[in-house]
Amino acid sequence: MRFIQRWTRIHRRANNGVRRCEIRRPGRGASYPVSDKTAREENLVSDSSGYPDRPDPSLPNAEGAWAQQVEANLGDRRLREEIDRGLSYGLEAAPTINDRTISTFVRGEKPHFAGERGTFLKCPFIEDVNEVDDAEVAIFGVPLDAGATYRPGTRFGPQGIRRSTNLFGTYNYESGVDLREQLNMVDIGDVFTIPGNLEKSFDQISQAMAHVAQKGVMPIVLGGDHSIGFPTVRGLAPYMDGNIGIIHFDRHVDTQETDLDERMHTTPWFHATNIKNAPATNLVQIGIGGWQSPREGVKVGRERQSTVITVGDVERVGVEKIAEMALEIAWKGAKAVYLSFDIDVIDAGFVPGTGWPEPGGLLPREALNLVKMVSEPGLAGIEVVECSPPYDWAEQTALMSSRVILDSLAAQVRSGKLGKKSAALPRPAWGP
Repeated sequence: MRFIQRWTRIHRRANNGVRRCEIRRPGRGASYPVSDKTAREENLVSDSSGYPDRPDPSLPNAEGAWAQQVEANLGDRRLREEIDRGLSYGLEAAPTINDRTISTFVRGEKPHFAGERGTFLKCPFIEDVNEVDDAEVAIFGVPLDAGATYRPGTRFGPQGIRRSTNLFGTYNYESGVDLREQLNMVDIGDVFTIPGNLEKSFDQISQAMAHVAQKGVMPIVLGGDHSIGFPTVRGLAPYMDGNIGIIHFDRHVDTQETDLDERMHTTPWFHATNIKNAPATNLVQIGIGGWQSPREGVKVGRERQSTVITVGDVERVGVEKIAEMALEIAWKGAKAVYLSFDIDVIDAGFVPGTGWPEPGGLLPREALNLVKMVSEPGLAGIEVVECSPPYDWAEQTALMSSRVILDSLAAQVRSGKLGKKSAALPRPAWGP
């Protein structure tokens, strides 16, 4: 069948009216005639569509055989252009990625679960991430569920969260903040994660985080399962001028070393607090409790002296005192604080679409009020994780995930920590 790729069939009628078939070598004038019978014997039948001639339809696999041959005649110029553009606009991949056609940020067809161009709150999209320093806040997705130990689906979290913001406007009544008018915010798409390989995905995430942080831009990460907490902090910490504190909202401690022999979504803070300038003494965990906190993780927290605040503690002393305590501990000796919000900290009745639901969590109002309070002094970055759209109902979980980000941003704009940087490049822009 390789014969079909090398020759062009030309059908003509001879003087006697008998239809003849010539086979010509591409680029050469010489040709020789063959009879229709010979053409049929070689499975060559004319196709007037411009595609290579189809094999004899009497063959059981006529369509399959034809399709195999057609593919060889298709070009790949556009694909090569797409790859070049992706590497230019989306950065080359982390060094551990063997396939060097892969970029750090998705800018092409693959992976199919990422790269949707709808943006968060319909804010401007920056295709060339080298221009991210023109913004004050950069949002990007981390579509990953390879670290999930129960429900999958968080790889679709960035899509779900972005889509849910179609419901919202840019103005918030209670805070008096309009993000379109006051915040230079952009969306830079999704990180190119590698399904089935957590460590390579972690390297991609850290590289993406570092790219944004070193430009002096505040990163906002749309997860993804909570395993990403380690690589996000790993990418951010080197660009902080001193220690970084972590305020972590969750029903689970996530501090064991491994789970199922890997660094899963139950392990990020064990590894993040191994980073020199991200000490466990500056880790504050709010909302912990229930029947899903492995004792291995509890032991690590006790030994490293992290601070755990339960839902019962919040009920007993109120959100104001809890926020005050969290800020005091997270900022003690630190130059910056990172907010990691696992959506399952909220009672499972309000957020069904999550990777590991735990009843008895915070009420939405409690969670949002706490987020606003701990955000007021300013944050180095935000991640919202464990939103799993396949398990969501009426976008409840995605909407709550969006509100966490929006309310945090509004609190920082209102306190004067954000909203000071205008866009300089000639592009569609938000902000002052």
